[in-house]
Amino acid sequence: MTDWRGTPLVDFHCHLDLYPDHSGAVLQRDEERVFTLAVTTTPKAFPRNKELADRTKYVRAALGLHPQLVAERAHELSIWKEYLPSTRYVGEVGLDAGRLFYHSFEDQKNVFEEVLTASAEAGGKILSVHSVRCAKVVLDMIEAKLPIGTGRVVLHWFTGSASEARRAAEMGCFFSVNAAMLRKEKSRKLVESLPEDRILTETDGPFANQDQNSSGPADVKPARDGLAALFGCERERISERISANLNSLLR
Repeated sequence: MTDWRGTPLVDFHCHLDLYPDHSGAVLQRDEERVFTLAVTTTPKAFPRNKELADRTKYVRAALGLHPQLVAERAHELSIWKEYLPSTRYVGEVGLDAGRLFYHSFEDQKNVFEEVLTASAEAGGKILSVHSVRCAKVVLDMIEAKLPIGTGRVVLHWFTGSASEARRAAEMGCFFSVNAAMLRKEKSRKLVESLPEDRILTETDGPFANQDQNSSGPADVKPARDGLAALFGCERERISERISANLNSLLR
């Protein structure tokens, strides 16, 4: 098992395949030594992502079926299950109860239940989970279908309540934090309440890019620097903390 302590930067949720030059984005991340979880939105996108990531030291490909696409792509769950044995990483998966996607919420729950059940049966999977406006439902399903010891969850861009965050931490979940989460007082307070040993950084690029004109992967340093400011510590110390957290997650 690779020891990732000392890895300068971590981006635990990025859509590298949605940049104009997919292969170039992967190569750039490897050259910059940014440990990157390259999430996918559909299982059909996974093979190319894995092919590119397998050539690198720092990029890992995750197998996803995005909740916002379930209405059109629920039938791809069978493809998702076919690829599951070939990866340790699952994402982006989860639920979205936002106004635009609530019409498919029951189908989303059915798909997410299958994802959790298959992941638990396989064992050892690490999941990057979307939970917009439905943190309680997501946590209920994780608790029921992915018992502690069968897999590990990183809650991506978590927007639940402080009590839901505490519950998630008690369940063993990690949290990936991006720069956008640190710009508003409410979400800053939520992040500040999280256990420091459960925090990772992410960009959610290209969706949360500050520089929309950039053709390369979003910079994760603003998230790292924002956390350092929030916790009142040096960038080097928060980098070491995040690297240690990554190592703890992956062990």
